[in-house]
This record gives sequence, C-alpha cells and structure tokens, in this order.
Amino acid sequence: MREKLVIATRSSKLALWQANHVSARLRETYPGLVVDLLPIKTKGDKILDVPLAKVGGKGLFVKEIEEALLDGRADLAVHSMKDVPAEQPQGLVVGIVPEREDPCDTLLSVAYAGFAALPAGARVGTSSLRRKAQLMALRPDLSIIDLRGNLDTRVGKLLDGLFDAIVVATAGLNRLGLTAPQAVRLGPPEFLPAAAQGALGLEYRTDDPETAAMLAFFDHPESRDAVAAERGFLARLEGGCQVPIAAHATIDGDALALDGLVADPETGQTFRGNVTGKRSEARALGQGLAESVLAMGAKAVLEAVYKTVS
Repeated sequence: MREKLVIATRSSKLALWQANHVSARLRETYPGLVVDLLPIKTKGDKILDVPLAKVGGKGLFVKEIEEALLDGRADLAVHSMKDVPAEQPQGLVVGIVPEREDPCDTLLSVAYAGFAALPAGARVGTSSLRRKAQLMALRPDLSIIDLRGNLDTRVGKLLDGLFDAIVVATAGLNRLGLTAPQAVRLGPPEFLPAAAQGALGLEYRTDDPETAAMLAFFDHPESRDAVAAERGFLARLEGGCQVPIAAHATIDGDALALDGLVADPETGQTFRGNVTGKRSEARALGQGLAESVLAMGAKAVLEAVYKTVS
C-alpha cells in the first residue's frame, strides 16, 4: 500500500471541508498514511463578478483540478458532483461516490419564515439559473438577484441585510454548520435540485489501480446509482450552467424513480417528466427521460440557449 496520497481540491471553505473529510476517513482506515491537500483556484472561483451562465463553458470548477491529476501533482480529487461535467477527460474517472448528503435546497432568511411569507418584490439571491427558473414559476412577483461567491460569503451577505432571502444547497449548509434565523427546506416535488447535488465524487487516474483500491470503501451503491440516473439525464441534454436543468432520483430496493425538468431561462416555462425502472439501468433511465423532455419542447429551448453561448 502506498504511504502518501495528495488530494486536489478547490480552495473554498466548503471544498476544503470535503477534502479534509475524505482525508480523515483515509487516515482512519489506513493508519500511517500521509494525506496532503493541494488547494487550487479554478476558473469558476476566479470570475466572481459575472453570472455563471454568462461565463460559459463546462468544467468551470474542475478543469484545473483535473490538470493536476493528469500531470501527477495529485493522486485524487474530491469534487462536488454537481460541478463535474457529464464526460471526463481521457485518463480520468470519477469512480467513487460516497454516501450522499441531502440533495435539496434551503431558503434562508433573517425575517421571513418561509417561501410563502416573502412579500411581493422581495429580493431573493441565487447563483443558479435552475433555482431562478423554479422560483419564477412559483412566485413570479419576487425579485431574483444574482448572488455569486462561496457559500459562507453568500450567507454573510444575507445576514448583512443585502437580501430578503437566499436559496442555497442544503448539503453545504450542513457540512459547514451554517444557517440563518429562518431556514426552510425546498424539495421535491415542488422544487427539484441540480443533478447530483449533495453528492461527492472521487476522481483519479485510470492507470492507478492502487489508489482506486484504497478508495473502494467509500463507495455507496445507492448514492452512485441515483447520481448515475441524474447525470444520465444531464448528459443527454448536454447540460451546462447556462440552462436550468434539474433532476432527482430516489431508490427503493432494486427500483429507481427519476424526476427531471428543463426550464426556459427567459420565461420560466418548464418541461418536466418522470420515469421508473431498474437500478441496474440507472444511466439509461436518465437518458430516456431526457429524450421525453426534449420531445415536450425542451429541445427548442436548449438549441436557443446553446446558440447564444457557443
């Protein structure tokens, strides 16, 4: 067994928490193992004055980290799976999905006890077109304001009074122990999360079976299959951060149920469907649901958006 591993990670507080969590589990499992972190600033971390949808491109939070894997500076990377493009570079694989945190979103506020309590015109901050589109559909009277920055920065802006409410991932709040005076979970069926939200992915080189074997104990089959279905949906849609795409899979024994949607970022109109099937066909179920949603009218929305960002 190797004596040292280097983990590449983004440098935000949440990313470092995730990498340190993996490091601690590795050191518990393999006494004497040395684990070092290699914090890296990605393109998505550096460009904070532009909405993600306007930055364009895929892999905004992973490209530089994957380069560190490919050139040997790191042995593995810890990603938030919702940031990982559907296709990995040649020579790399996201082979491990640990047990997933809560995949849903949370609405935080200082003064308002929930979504329905927000007054007309309330300023709601979010960095996600997916969240914006679903908020528009539920409450078109709200003022949705772009909110970039690391999770702790976004919560800080709410507490400083710059927003009436913000919507963020529940998993990040749980991992960092963050909250606000009012916190309400937004979940299915009314509010769908991003594909693979709440899940971590461990990525490594395909020519490194020793690292793969050392990481195997992390893998959580139910989380992996749910994520595979959601990412299958995303992959068929060629989804990036420019389009509001949401997906949520649940597992019951050998059965898998998947709910997915595409929304028009201009009008908030949604195209939504669901499918059930065998866990063993998770990715194919996601791709099949994508075909159904495309046929409903989402194809025209996607073509229009991708034309503007190409």
